[in-house]
Amino acid sequence: MLRIHFTVTDIANTKMAATLGPLAESALALYLYGHNGDAFFHKWRHSVRAALGGEAHRIATLSQKFRTVSEVPLHFPEAFAPGAPTTGSEPFGNNREQSRVLLDLCEISVLPQWDDIRRQLDGARDNWGRVAIAHGVDRLLGSMHPKVRWHSPVLELRDHPTQDVHLRGSGLLLVPSYFLSGQTCLFLEARQPQAMHAIAFPVTSSRGDTGNGEDRNVEALGALVGHTRAAALAELAEGCFTSELADRLGISLAGASKHTAILRRSGLITTARNRNTALHALTPLGAALLRSSGFLPENPATRGTRPSHPPSGGRRLSRIPCDPTTHEHTPGSAETVGCSMAVTRSTEH
Repeated sequence: MLRIHFTVTDIANTKMAATLGPLAESALALYLYGHNGDAFFHKWRHSVRAALGGEAHRIATLSQKFRTVSEVPLHFPEAFAPGAPTTGSEPFGNNREQSRVLLDLCEISVLPQWDDIRRQLDGARDNWGRVAIAHGVDRLLGSMHPKVRWHSPVLELRDHPTQDVHLRGSGLLLVPSYFLSGQTCLFLEARQPQAMHAIAFPVTSSRGDTGNGEDRNVEALGALVGHTRAAALAELAEGCFTSELADRLGISLAGASKHTAILRRSGLITTARNRNTALHALTPLGAALLRSSGFLPENPATRGTRPSHPPSGGRRLSRIPCDPTTHEHTPGSAETVGCSMAVTRSTEH
């Protein structure tokens, strides 16, 4: 078990960023390709195989070299470093053939859908930022993922090698990831003197609820009527647990669970489950619906919704600048929400 030790200064300096960048996401996608634990990505694997044809074996062979996802950043440190290479770059690192495989996967399967992926990551960052602002860092750290436990002042990550990490005032960076399996989080150790340790967490722990096709979404949206459900959506603007929602609406716990299930299937909220609790937060679509009804102020940082399925294959040769891994926040990088309530805006549009 990995144990991360916080001081008061560390809690104040904890931040959230939107993305690790396209190449880091491609490295995590490479691992997922050869490990079948996350059913949400079965269709994506098929599309990559179709796009690559006979060359798909290169990705499968390289993917299966990794026993755990924690080995990926150690093997491709350049992909997770500030100023990571972009598509169109020359192969990098000690093994140029393997880095070429990673760049090809980025070009084929990540960049063509990067705008959609980035909108989902922005939405996840914004949702967790609202939780931190409304409920504090304790609530945020205690609700990130079922395999993450917050026993103040120590954050525990299961499925990691035994290690004690002392932040020593630098804080912790929290980053959502699209291609990280919903079964795990990933600790990213700072490798530069002024950089921050980071934890990447899957963009949602309920992927299956938004990835089962359009028919179920249509049915769920048809059921989204009535004052109680609209009131539930408004209460979730700042994020809350099922029991809190029941208390606020004056309904039973079972009734609150039913309403959140319908809102989730409609793509209006996400749910992060941790042991016996479930923390609900708005998706960008849910926030847009509330804004259009006058219940939520305009927030230009929340844009779009998650695609209904993982990105598919298909080459596109355009170059997209890679975000820094956000181990260290720099001007022009992904917008960062500081849990000390400081919010900085980038110049990105």
